[in-house]
Amino acid sequence: MTRLITCLLFASSLHLSAQSQGSYIIPDSVQRIAFLGNSITYAGQYVSYIEACLKLTYPNRKFEVINVGLPSETVSGLSEPNHADGKFPRPDLRERLDRVLEQTQPELVFASYGMNDGIYLPFDDSRFQAYKEGINWLHEEVSKSGAVIIHLTPPVFDERKGAAYANVLDIYSDWLISNRYTKGWSVADVHGPMKKHLEDRRLIDPDFKYASDGVHPDKAGHWIMAKAILAYLELNELARADTASNGEKILQLIEERQSIMKDAWLTATGHTRPGMNEGIPLSEANLKARAIEVIIQKLIE
Repeated sequence: MTRLITCLLFASSLHLSAQSQGSYIIPDSVQRIAFLGNSITYAGQYVSYIEACLKLTYPNRKFEVINVGLPSETVSGLSEPNHADGKFPRPDLRERLDRVLEQTQPELVFASYGMNDGIYLPFDDSRFQAYKEGINWLHEEVSKSGAVIIHLTPPVFDERKGAAYANVLDIYSDWLISNRYTKGWSVADVHGPMKKHLEDRRLIDPDFKYASDGVHPDKAGHWIMAKAILAYLELNELARADTASNGEKILQLIEERQSIMKDAWLTATGHTRPGMNEGIPLSEANLKARAIEVIIQKLIE
């Protein structure tokens, strides 16, 4: 893990080509950035890595990175008949998106959907259509709010846990990428780099994996996700040399703040998924976040 953090905070290059997947430069006017998604986004390591990079690359800019990922969520509106042992159906983003956009007021939105949207079954055209309709709806709603949306292809599903569903996410990812050319969308490819890295590592270590369950990547998997997104943002210079000694501490503080704020935001904006942590009131959470930010800024300076 230490080596992973070191790579993130001190490397001079991402070793990924942004040119190969298009790119998006974050405008100077952008301050509030929201991340939408499911349990992988809620876990949030890749979100924290990206915030750390932004913080170290642009120390004078005041970014607010808001994680509003919700475990189990889909954009397709689909759910397995016995999801969560019949306790609750998968949440549908349609139920909460308006509230999230109204309360968070982002200028830039990253959206990561697809992993849950095929509901872990072999490819079916009707499920694929529901996913496409959901993504199109999401794009329109975010655009209408005045924010820019960057779609993320879904993280890889480990084919050793099911080759048929791994193929489903290959198809969903290919379709999402095609919208760069057919609709002019901003799409950062997470799926492709994760799949290639997984295949390459298994040539050396056949037992290598991101996720024991095939779905939820460990921190190494989140790091590959973050690298792909940072490459898309053309953030190849990760940190100034004079912040190197504090880099790991800065990342830890960002993770601490994200942990507080994501539950506060989910509670404030509301959702239908049971079993989530009850967040503290946003006013209290913001006070804690500002206190942490003071420490981060001192470490950067």
